[in-house]
Amino acid sequence: MFGKLGAPEIILILVVIILLFGAKKLPDMARSLGKSARILKSEAKAMKSEGNNNAAAPADPPAQDESGQAPRTIQAAPGDVTSSRPVTEPTNTTKS
Repeated sequence: MFGKLGAPEIILILVVIILLFGAKKLPDMARSLGKSARILKSEAKAMKSEGNNNAAAPADPPAQDESGQAPRTIQAAPGDVTSSRPVTEPTNTTKS
């Protein structure tokens, strides 16, 4: 049904778009779409390079407390290190 779009159908769709949005708004819409595409592309590139940097650099081993175990930390969001805080685990004081 929609698989056969020829030149007349595409022209008709373009005319309807011009009538709906107006010829004055189309360049602004195209400019905005181009800016959005550039931002998306740059963010994707930054995320890809950040992922490569994190994979290449090994993390420091966690510090150990007096019991020989590394303290656990809770993070507010994945990757958010500014709001992470150490958590003290409750010790089991019951006798078996």
